[in-house]
Amino acid sequence: MSRRLVKRQDAASTSGSSQKNTMNNGKSTFGTVLDLPVMLDNTHNNFIPLRDQFVSLLEEFLQVPSPSGREEKMAALVRRHLDELGYAHETDGAGNISVRLEGRNPDAPLCVFAAHMDEIGVVVTHIEEDGILHVDRSGALSPFKIGERPLQFLGDDGSITGVLSFGSGHQSTFDQGIAWEDVHVITGLSKAQLIAKGIRPGSTGVPLAEGRGPILLGDANDPMVAAWTFDDRAGVIMQLQLLQLLKEQNLQPPSPTIIAFTIHEEGGCHGAKILAHREKPEIFIAVDGCPWKPHSGVEVNDLPTTWSKDRAAHYDQRLIKVLFQAAKNAGTQCQTAVLTNARSDASAVYDSGACPRMGILGHTRFNSHGFEVAKLNVFPNIVKTLVELFKLEW
Repeated sequence: MSRRLVKRQDAASTSGSSQKNTMNNGKSTFGTVLDLPVMLDNTHNNFIPLRDQFVSLLEEFLQVPSPSGREEKMAALVRRHLDELGYAHETDGAGNISVRLEGRNPDAPLCVFAAHMDEIGVVVTHIEEDGILHVDRSGALSPFKIGERPLQFLGDDGSITGVLSFGSGHQSTFDQGIAWEDVHVITGLSKAQLIAKGIRPGSTGVPLAEGRGPILLGDANDPMVAAWTFDDRAGVIMQLQLLQLLKEQNLQPPSPTIIAFTIHEEGGCHGAKILAHREKPEIFIAVDGCPWKPHSGVEVNDLPTTWSKDRAAHYDQRLIKVLFQAAKNAGTQCQTAVLTNARSDASAVYDSGACPRMGILGHTRFNSHGFEVAKLNVFPNIVKTLVELFKLEW
């Protein structure tokens, strides 16, 4: 996988010939080369490479649009990295990608780890004759979260750029908030030109890559990273890093295992349910993020997060204890969340009756389903915890 260094944005990046904005392959980067010290009592000497590699891969994966139903470009990128790592993989009819790993106990029940490849966005509902698009949300996206910004719309025969628009700021009609019926997209094209590009009701759009990040901010000794969005590119990247470490350390999971990259989590967790109903795992673990909310039991910090309950179900409490032990073995610890207005691929699979046990592991982030912000050091801590989990018998 790519290990390119990325750039850092900070106060020092505003002056000096070596600190001015540059362009790499058409993408703007800022500041000085990432060189961040570790502030943890950490016995795992791969922490810094994991952290730097995560940011580098995040930069790469943020360039790829992947709204629900149009994950094919992201899937191609995932398959390319799997090929580079030397893993066999398969893609089912829905578009889910699976890597099958033999377990130390081949007769043990199947376990699935899953990160979803799709992202929130907008979907075209109507096209005016002058090329104005009317849109609605695809996934749990609010207009105030995405704001007025350029979007890339994926058509059947190409893509176009449009500007998500709310109208003039010199009016008072939005004092009570903005609903999707108040939103339109300016394309600069006629309806006929849009149709020629394959833009139609049902076409989906996401923010342009140039404005997605990642941005590194805060104290260089304990940095934060921000992007539109981690959900769930971060999980996809961490699973790729896990696979890399398993191969480098010649590790096997305790039971037969599938590392899955699923489609269409946003709006229904459909890919995970399709995979689980077919494979019938004993355990299903989502590798995904956790929204920060007051009084939910978690904070935005360097600690991996697992959920104890969400709106769909209670998570397997025995599995939570195993995750606690794996985190301890990795030199960190888990925090547990209780969420009333969220669910994961894992709880959706459990709720559908496709597995008897489920769990989740990931990061806690500010601004969920928006320009998300998390502690950078949490991501290598999650990967290390996953590696330690594979060493346990459970």
